[in-house]
Amino acid sequence: MEAKILFLGTGGDIAVTSKQARASGGIIIQVDDCQFHIDPGPGALVQAARHGINVRDHTAIFVSHSHLGHCNDVNALIAAMTLNGIDKHGVLVASESFLKSGFLTEFHRNCVEKILPAKPDKKIAIENIEIRGLETDHTDPDTVGFKMFTPKFVLSYSSDTAYKKELIEQYSKSDILILNHTYPFDTKKPKTLSSDDVIKIINKAKPKLAVLTHFGNKLLNINPIYEAREIQKQTGAQVIAAEDGMTIDPISYSADLKQKTLNLYSKKKELKDYH
Repeated sequence: MEAKILFLGTGGDIAVTSKQARASGGIIIQVDDCQFHIDPGPGALVQAARHGINVRDHTAIFVSHSHLGHCNDVNALIAAMTLNGIDKHGVLVASESFLKSGFLTEFHRNCVEKILPAKPDKKIAIENIEIRGLETDHTDPDTVGFKMFTPKFVLSYSSDTAYKKELIEQYSKSDILILNHTYPFDTKKPKTLSSDDVIKIINKAKPKLAVLTHFGNKLLNINPIYEAREIQKQTGAQVIAAEDGMTIDPISYSADLKQKTLNLYSKKKELKDYH
């Protein structure tokens, strides 16, 4: 399986998701033999089918918190993934708020092979990938982000959070940083990120690529692409505003693989010079 990040939706606040002005199907991460689905909100199954994702191939589902935009389709997704429990497999990694909320039915709870509560700093392993929970500051106090250490790249997903300087260190050494970016410049709402916040995070975390998603209505009216361009201008980092259905090749942003390639080139050059 080729490494790929696919956005099945980039919608943020309820004004956007209720009208499906942007889809809200979550994010697909494919690497090696793993296929992860992060935050399957309303329409996740529809968007997966639309973009050629076979949910039967899912290795794990990740739920960052209990708000509908992040967990609405979990039961439907588990049913499709496991043929309604006939083929019991897969891992559900979810915040404690989601697991205790009643969103997950008892039937679907028993369809997956394993359920793992996600907490900040807690580490789990799925196949050859290590996942660490990231701290957040959101209206659901159990909200958790995810940092994935794959053999080919390191990806951090902030989930919904406010800006706090104490949180930024956990994003460091990420090849790709996905930020839930709800509001534009000069618009500050509690427990969420604005463009001003995003600039501060990128300047300190210094990812190879920052991807913005989870856009609110005000941000969509301005156009996320314009905000991303200004953020890129002010940070000097590569910044992309995600679109529904957008695919990213994460390998091209891997610092480790680039270093290995440079080392290999250097060794070949030494051998050539020697001969």
